[in-house]
Amino acid sequence: MMNRMIVGNLVHRPVRSLISIVAVALEVAMILLIVGFSLGMLQDSRTRTAGIGADVIVLPPGSSFIAGLTGSPMPIKVAGVLAKLPHVEHVAPVITQVSTSGALEIIAGIDLPSYESMSGGFHYLQGGPFQGPNDVLVDDLFAQSKHSKVGDTIEILNNPFRICGIVERGKGGRKFLPLGTLQDLTGGKDKASVMYLKLDDPANADAVVDEIKQVPGMERYVASSMATYLSMMTPTHIPGLSTFIDVVIGIAVVIGVLVIFQAMYTAVMERTREIGILKSMGASKSYIVNVVLRETALLAVGGILLGILASVVARSLIHNRLPLTPMVLAGAWIARAALIALASAVAGALYPSFKAAQKDPIDALAYE
Repeated sequence: MMNRMIVGNLVHRPVRSLISIVAVALEVAMILLIVGFSLGMLQDSRTRTAGIGADVIVLPPGSSFIAGLTGSPMPIKVAGVLAKLPHVEHVAPVITQVSTSGALEIIAGIDLPSYESMSGGFHYLQGGPFQGPNDVLVDDLFAQSKHSKVGDTIEILNNPFRICGIVERGKGGRKFLPLGTLQDLTGGKDKASVMYLKLDDPANADAVVDEIKQVPGMERYVASSMATYLSMMTPTHIPGLSTFIDVVIGIAVVIGVLVIFQAMYTAVMERTREIGILKSMGASKSYIVNVVLRETALLAVGGILLGILASVVARSLIHNRLPLTPMVLAGAWIARAALIALASAVAGALYPSFKAAQKDPIDALAYE
């Protein structure tokens, strides 16, 4: 009986019910999309870094653990020192440069032979290795998004470069220049941003890290096994990311609480006479509160389902139109967003429900 009455109330006011459902859906979609973008970019970066195939990573003293943001303050001769350490088979120096032209991206300058020694080499889908200093390698995802092919000219750091090869994604960056070329463009001659080390056995990674710390002059260098480095690529280790996610969730919760509060408060005011009839028939205060909260929960569930569906559709559209913008819809965050939306909806309905329960039946029946 109660459930039929609740559904009847919602159907009787379809516009208000729809607005409430859409507001909850907006709350859920905002959380899932913003968090999805953040986690997607982080996961994409972690996957591409792992694809390099290195066992140990070495960064300059005082640098951020994010390899692409270190600049180029490390002498490239450090590679020779690292190559002499026990268990080290190959060392690949890489210089990186952040570009904000059109989109935020990290350009990698590589010594092709040593870089390919990390993971067995690039898989060339079109073209081949560098033929000159003005050549660039791009991955297939970049080529797909820009409709590029071998022989096309693209601009990098305000300079034209010819695409000499298109490689399979997942080997670090999306654009690769010759090491010397990027050193010249950034004023980092004989410098590197990061050193990747390939060992005879990945199990020796921690031992090599300890050895690096014992090398005179390298005590302050940031050295880590690749496994440890990748484990740090989480929202809690990215400066400001956790705060950003918390702010987004806070805004979404405020939206949900305010809209549900307004909808349920207005509904209670409009149904004053109905509430009076229920109370005159013996309905208790807890019964009235239960009716309002159940109605709210039904609206919240509808909004949650709509929000999840909207997020799935949005992810599909983004993937098709902006393939360079990764997005992840994690099951844990879907559950978390649903709980947040349900809790904020109930919180928004608490005052209206208690106000309804406190109404005097005589006054309510006399209400026009």
